Amino acid sequence: MSDLKRGLSEAVGTAFAAAGLPAELGRVTPSDRPDLADFQCNGALPAAKRAGRNPREVAAEVVAGLAGDTRLAGVEIAGPGFINLKLSDAALSQRAREIAADPRLGAAPVVAPRKILVDYGGPNVAKPMHVGHLRSSIIGESIKRIYRFRGDSVVGDAHFGDWGYQMGLLIGAVTDENPAVKGAVDALNAGTGEDAQAVAVFEQNVSLGDLDRLYPEAAARGKAEPEYRDRARKLTAELQARKPGHFLLWRHFAKVTKVALERDFHALGVDFDIWKGESDVDQLIAPMVEELDAKGLLVDDQGARIIRVTRQGDKRELPPLLVVSSEGSAMYGTTDLATIVDRKATFGPDQVLYVVDQRQADHFEIVFRAAQIAGYAAEGQLEHVGFGTMNGTDGKPFKTREGGVLKLNDMIVMTRDKARERLHEAGLGAELDPEAFEDTAHKVAVAALKFADLQNFRGTSYVFDLDRFSSFEGKTGPYLLYQAVRVKSILRRAADEGVEAGQITVSEPAERDLVLLLDAFDQALADAYDKKAPNFLAEHAYKLAQAFSKFYAACPIMTAEAPVRASRLALAQTTLRQLEQALELLGIEAPERM
Repeated sequence: MSDLKRGLSEAVGTAFAAAGLPAELGRVTPSDRPDLADFQCNGALPAAKRAGRNPREVAAEVVAGLAGDTRLAGVEIAGPGFINLKLSDAALSQRAREIAADPRLGAAPVVAPRKILVDYGGPNVAKPMHVGHLRSSIIGESIKRIYRFRGDSVVGDAHFGDWGYQMGLLIGAVTDENPAVKGAVDALNAGTGEDAQAVAVFEQNVSLGDLDRLYPEAAARGKAEPEYRDRARKLTAELQARKPGHFLLWRHFAKVTKVALERDFHALGVDFDIWKGESDVDQLIAPMVEELDAKGLLVDDQGARIIRVTRQGDKRELPPLLVVSSEGSAMYGTTDLATIVDRKATFGPDQVLYVVDQRQADHFEIVFRAAQIAGYAAEGQLEHVGFGTMNGTDGKPFKTREGGVLKLNDMIVMTRDKARERLHEAGLGAELDPEAFEDTAHKVAVAALKFADLQNFRGTSYVFDLDRFSSFEGKTGPYLLYQAVRVKSILRRAADEGVEAGQITVSEPAERDLVLLLDAFDQALADAYDKKAPNFLAEHAYKLAQAFSKFYAACPIMTAEAPVRASRLALAQTTLRQLEQALELLGIEAPERM
């Protein structure tokens, strides 16, 4: 079973071939003038140029080759040689029945499934997530779901930042500020302390709020004061050597962070198959460094050890990958390289997708090149799926009114409050009990957050306007939920009245438009998959919701005559299934009622 566009492309391609012209010129696309045709083919113009002929004559020859195709109600030549194709009601009815009967709703799986690992989320231990993590979490989750739905074997990995320089900064900052914590750490390092006693001290004196407060100050000092920076690097090396006091304090950092991470990810409907961090590959680093050295890839540079990755022909020189610092510690890129080694051994992915801010592009280019030089990955096996920033209405990266970075949990709470307000304004949810109302408000909030992001191509930055994106009107997540709930209400009424869906038969213009949108699901999904860009699927969901709204207004369902009513009910049922499937792939869940 193929979609209408693919089937027509094959038929028109055959007509081009019969005329002695390249079959690939028969590709059809949705019509630029849907009032005149459903699809169009522009291949006669380049075909005529190649053959030195009049394009309308070429088009006429192709049109003649399509005679007798029962799917077509009309074929016309427009302008200099465009071929307009209008489908018959019977062809659209048949296609609608196929989609209704298909568990995948017309979406074809990939021909050759692969093993894919999606690296996204990327939270840092000892710091609460902020809005900068929102895009990675939302886009990565959707890409994971899309790839899995298409038939690939997919693993999602959060990949925590928990083992690098920032840990040394925090160990220094916490012990500087709190004598009790410093005493417990020093006692453990000296072999005179007890783990249980130290843990109690850490729990009483170090919260996630403390870490969040101390880190910006420590990071600023690390940039401004060489001695402070050098001490942080030394503490990092001691942590990575598992010095007892440093290591147990680090474990406390991880513990208090995990509570907040699980809360925020759960609220967003984001899930991971693997919860690994940089620390999980620590034991791989020493043998990896030995291997890189044995291969002659490491170069000594001012006490550090590096891999040069610049290639002949590069327009600009990329910095080398810093593998071992002058203090002997592994660096950010080192753990990334070791993670590639770990993933190759444990999962063997055909491709790894790194859903990370576009501003990290150079870092990943350096790491990927080093992995290829070392033989850990093939060209193209590792791909950075970059994205732009989420900005405030001032066009700058989203911040609080005070100018600080907005924490992700604060963003979720703020959006949920706005969702409650919008539901009350729209007169929705009045019949729901308090628990159901809160559940609906949360789903509306998540839909507002996610659709605001995913409707944009991931590579672009966008302005987050909470008032606009939380509206039940326009191109918003709440609007899509409202349309889904409307269909559910119709289906409940039909069930209460004992009305059953029947065979779909299309005749009205609004029915035709709706079926054409249902048929476009496969292409939208393929585009989202190929380009790693969920906005194609978000656009499809929005257009499908719009098409249903127009269909509902023009084609009454429950008041129609029995055969027509059964057909339209089946069409509504199929629309809801596909809309909910598209929303699920975007990570959005529709409530039963509003």
